[in-house]
Amino acid sequence: MAEHHVLDLGVAADRARYDELIGRGGTHVVDTTPNQRGSLGELLPTPSKDILDEDLRWVHYPWRRSLVRVLGPRAFRLLRLDRNRNKITAVEQDAMTELRVGVVGLSVGHAVAHTLAIEGLCGELRLADFDDLDLSNLNRVPASLFDLDVNKTVVAARRIAELDPYLSVTTFPEGLVASTFDAFLDGLDIVIDECDSLDTKLVLREHARRRRIPVVMETSDGGILDVERFDLEPDRPLLHGLLGDLDASALADITPEQKAPLAARILDPSKLTPRMLASIPEIGRTLSTWPQLGGDVALGGASVAAVVRAFGIGSPPPSGRVRINLDTHIAGIVDL
Repeated sequence: MAEHHVLDLGVAADRARYDELIGRGGTHVVDTTPNQRGSLGELLPTPSKDILDEDLRWVHYPWRRSLVRVLGPRAFRLLRLDRNRNKITAVEQDAMTELRVGVVGLSVGHAVAHTLAIEGLCGELRLADFDDLDLSNLNRVPASLFDLDVNKTVVAARRIAELDPYLSVTTFPEGLVASTFDAFLDGLDIVIDECDSLDTKLVLREHARRRRIPVVMETSDGGILDVERFDLEPDRPLLHGLLGDLDASALADITPEQKAPLAARILDPSKLTPRMLASIPEIGRTLSTWPQLGGDVALGGASVAAVVRAFGIGSPPPSGRVRINLDTHIAGIVDL
């Protein structure tokens, strides 16, 4: 099961569910609320009485067969995000709850979604990916052996729920297909593209541009970070015009081999890292697929979160591209 359930024992249906879970046995119970309340009372400035006295909740995590007791939603958010101040002010943090962010592709996208949740940078997440977690993903996706063969959106949603049970997360385990595009995109403020398919990248941007939703994309090799401000530029060429006037319909009748050089044009082969350049001819021969490192993926999560944070605090970047290449920076270390 992907869903967790927040139970308010003052609500009859929630009380009945809690009693049933406790009564049938086999449910692990975790209650650290005395320490949570102690930490809440030590915050500066001291929270208001209604926050201090907010009713506690129980969270049922079916995949862990566990009930966890937590502070109520306002107290929980206040305490969990207290150390964000004043890198994010309290007013800015409250404004973030209005942001609705969609993430497509839950390998790099897992790091992105989890970082957004950690910092409290949105009030709603939508996650889309048709793929299940494979053992080969565990070099870069911060999951575990218990998550293998589980859909990647579900893996990410469960991890986020265990961090913040109050954050709204909707999964689209079918991925982005004709029947899910509207439900995924309607009402979003930002779309994060971390999918592998060139076709999906183009269709996603066509839909986002029509809805005037900005698109952010991070590509692990060399830390390429792209921003397309379709909210300000509804006629902006897709992918910065790197593919000319090409749209998704033009890809319908070409082979994967013919798509490969188009994908390379997006990344600018002249600026790929030397090891990636050396790897490309080996893909399908001595390499199964594109190499990716966990550290690069983690950096991607941080980079995209910084862009979303900028939107949230009211100073979003313009359309364009930047490279955040840690290898280059490390190679430039000099003695002080």
